[in-house]
Amino acid sequence: MMSSRFVYCQNGKSYHVVVAIVTCVVALVLFMYSSKLVNEYKNTPAGITVTDILGNGELTGYARAYLPREFMFPLDHGPHPEYRHEWWYYTGNLATNTGRRFGYQLTFFRFSLDPHNTERSSQWATTQMMMAHFAMTDVEDGKFYHDEKFSRVAFGLAGMEAQPFMVWIDNWSAVGSPDEIWPLKIHAVRDDIQIDLSLVPAKPVVLQGDRGLSRKGSEAGNASYYYSYTHLQTHGILHIGNTQYDVSGLSWLDREWGTSSLSRDQSGWDWFALQFSDDTEIMVYRLRRKDGSVDAFSSGTVIDAGGAVHSLASQDFSIKVMKEWQSPHTRVNYPARWRLTVADEALDLEIEPLLDDQELHVSLNYWEGAVKLHGTYKNKNVSGYGYVELTGYDETVIPVMAN
Repeated sequence: MMSSRFVYCQNGKSYHVVVAIVTCVVALVLFMYSSKLVNEYKNTPAGITVTDILGNGELTGYARAYLPREFMFPLDHGPHPEYRHEWWYYTGNLATNTGRRFGYQLTFFRFSLDPHNTERSSQWATTQMMMAHFAMTDVEDGKFYHDEKFSRVAFGLAGMEAQPFMVWIDNWSAVGSPDEIWPLKIHAVRDDIQIDLSLVPAKPVVLQGDRGLSRKGSEAGNASYYYSYTHLQTHGILHIGNTQYDVSGLSWLDREWGTSSLSRDQSGWDWFALQFSDDTEIMVYRLRRKDGSVDAFSSGTVIDAGGAVHSLASQDFSIKVMKEWQSPHTRVNYPARWRLTVADEALDLEIEPLLDDQELHVSLNYWEGAVKLHGTYKNKNVSGYGYVELTGYDETVIPVMAN
């Protein structure tokens, strides 16, 4: 089973945009269709919320992220089917040699349907589902293109492998070299929009949180294993219509796997991945509680130009919303300019989208897009680009239907 829909927004006009929320929403809906949980939710008018999807509910049989672990590469680039979900998350800011700017997102999500890996006789049977998102921001033309696919991991329609590394769904893929993951090639095409890019890290892998264990809440196992490549030198080709653009710039890879994330009193998160002109990077995520406060398990990391990592706890950084933008498609209000400060790092940044309308919406709505930054870091002026993801601002729920 596979689905794909594609449209774009141009200068505030809606052309019926469709994608899905971050991490596995569509895959989870398919799971609901095909499992005993359908009986639990099919008579619930409100459907299922984000915290239902990523919460710490009854998930017997799956492994959980309790303690730090030793990461094994290249093996850990591949799948971890004993956990309920995981993702490979590529974002980047690119430009032509004349300065025309683009942002892109290509993300692959795996979702387990059965923790016991039950054997079935049908060749269509599978214990794994996959979903993927592809988005491109054309800054000069003010266009935001995006697409979404989901598929069963059967008959080669989708899959993931560790050695040699490959993750794919239909004709979208991230493929490593035969003996080593780098350089990594990513490819996605839909209608007349296409990316073909090569990524190579200029800095070592960053283990987020406590040696790669990223805690999202106080409940035991409410965490993920999380690492990033924050400085991926990128070059390749973009196609829009009949025009080809040779581009280069920087990408960012986030890798996470786990079984539960959000607590019941958490509503969503604001995630920032920023790359400075002086080769510093910062990642912060602010977990928002339903009462409007910031959750104490919010976290972050500063990676200096030499690759040294400085961890940030929730009290170490501040994010102030300077402006809001209302989506013309969903009427949802999103933050649209921020001030990020980290006192101990002498960091003070203003961040704003390269294009306001970078909202993705299908079953639920979220905003993810390319941003630019300027400010000061350790008493020096800095500028740069990055990506921001905003989830949980729309209270729409997914209607769950019975078979």
